[in-house]
Amino acid sequence: MADNTRPSLNAVAAPLFGELLLGMVVATGGLYLASHTSDLAAGTFGLTQQVLEALFVVFRVLAIGLGIVVTQSLGSGRLDAAKKTAFNALSASTWAGALVVALLLFGRPLILEGLNAPAAVVPLAMGYMLVLAPAMLLEVYNTSMAAVLRAHLFARESLYIMVAMHSSHLLLAVVFMGGIGGWDGWGLNGYAVAYLLSRGLGLWMHLWFWRNRMDLHPEKRHWWALSLPTLGPVLRIGIPGAALELGYRVAFLVSVSATARLGVAALATHSYTLQTLKYVMLISLAIGWACEIMVGRLVGAGKLKQADAMVRKGVRNGMLASGSLALIAAISAPWIMRAFTTDTDIVSAAQTLLWLSVFLELGRVFNLVVIGTLRAAGDTLYPVLASIASFVLILGLGSYLMSRPWGLVGVWLAYVIDECLRGALMWWRWQRRGWLKHASAYLQSQRHERFGAQ
Repeated sequence: MADNTRPSLNAVAAPLFGELLLGMVVATGGLYLASHTSDLAAGTFGLTQQVLEALFVVFRVLAIGLGIVVTQSLGSGRLDAAKKTAFNALSASTWAGALVVALLLFGRPLILEGLNAPAAVVPLAMGYMLVLAPAMLLEVYNTSMAAVLRAHLFARESLYIMVAMHSSHLLLAVVFMGGIGGWDGWGLNGYAVAYLLSRGLGLWMHLWFWRNRMDLHPEKRHWWALSLPTLGPVLRIGIPGAALELGYRVAFLVSVSATARLGVAALATHSYTLQTLKYVMLISLAIGWACEIMVGRLVGAGKLKQADAMVRKGVRNGMLASGSLALIAAISAPWIMRAFTTDTDIVSAAQTLLWLSVFLELGRVFNLVVIGTLRAAGDTLYPVLASIASFVLILGLGSYLMSRPWGLVGVWLAYVIDECLRGALMWWRWQRRGWLKHASAYLQSQRHERFGAQ
């Protein structure tokens, strides 16, 4: 497996795009079903999704670190190290999942209060988050196991799992949310029940592919017994990466809180626009993940010039894709938004935000592509340090202050400025070869390790 011929960037990115697209279809389906219940249900769904994405940072500690450590190990031919890291992912996932479940079960009131959730939203959100909690344990297993599968370049197999998992989620959500026959369904809670069942299917399929594609056969102890020496490299890479995402999510939740203060209509507009933009950034996100996987393997193999060329190609392709799709979304906004709501004020506001998002998505490309490849090259701290000020002053404080005179447009301007500034800083780092010393240090450490083993 370590000697796989290197596929093209597009060959890795295409299945990843399929995975991401499926996830977006399910999330949009949930928002669509919620919106046809009421704008209140849609606003609750959107607010809760932001909470979940913030909590998923815990899972990303593992996914980021696992993906890079396994790809570097495979690239340098250290198959035993890759195998140990994969098994340790399961026990780490158990403890990470338990933490997130506990936060959802016991921290719901404080979370919603901190987000300034409208009074009408709180009862619905409390019940929905309670039903979602058990699914989070299965979600972290699927996230970690998928990272290992992709690191072995089994992107197509990972896509098969996501097709089954997300398709079952959507089909079950339609039934459980809207009911069937004389049964009225469970409304928003039905989405959470479907979530749990579909993640159970995903876990079963991941185990099958682990055993039959990678010859990885987990034992009982692998699900709970942590190996700290093996987990160490994962955390050294994953914690800075997750700290970056956590900083972004906390600052973003401040912006959501500022939006919630503007009322239910603003919260619904925010949800509909963000859901549309998730489709716009799908290609760039897939390219970014593919670049991270490939650069990790190239760095592990000592092919640094090829890694540099890979990143430049990824940025170019992402700019073309995201720029084009953002323009199409802005032009098509009157028709896109009518899939969610008939409120003309919401439609008009969302179109304004989507025009601003053309600049937002162009700046986001550099963050989606370059940050992951900096991590894959071993440059883990710079993205965090370079982003802190922007998170605090622009995304967090800026969105709160700018929402006062300009409402939701002010929040969106803060998004644009933050993404463009951070994107410029990441590209500057790559262009100036700041990552090169970290990649060289990794290669030197591997040479010393091999020499010592001999």
